[in-house]
Amino acid sequence: MRKMMIYHGSTQIVSEPEIKIAKYHKDFYYGFYCTIIREQAVRWATRFGEGYINMYEYVENPNLKILRFEAMTEEWLDFIINCRTGHPHTYDIVEGPMANDTIFNYVQGFVDGKISRNAFWELAKFKRPTHQISFHTIAALKTIHFIGEEKVYG
Repeated sequence: MRKMMIYHGSTQIVSEPEIKIAKYHKDFYYGFYCTIIREQAVRWATRFGEGYINMYEYVENPNLKILRFEAMTEEWLDFIINCRTGHPHTYDIVEGPMANDTIFNYVQGFVDGKISRNAFWELAKFKRPTHQISFHTIAALKTIHFIGEEKVYG
């Protein structure tokens, strides 16, 4: 059974995570997003000043439908394009690299036909590693348990 510490960066303490419908679609569609990379969570938390790193224990439930991307691949790119353009999926949990703002600009350039798929991969390969794990159902949220928070400053 896979078990790990994950982090959620926010401007507030999130002791009871929930799935919020945002005005725009994220990499893996609507969900509650965390990461195993603490520094990345700090960046999420402090993008508007001070914030909180919310810490959770995640225990994988093998009965859930989980999609995992180990790296940025063709399948990962196609999945993100589908999600970012408003096409939902049926996974409880999705995990993989994050298309941060820079990477997403490349994704959008590819979608708009401004750059080729090969050009996307050339541009993307020089970016620092990222990670995200997103929870898309109530059953998925039950796999994470709030441990505590830490205040961080930008």
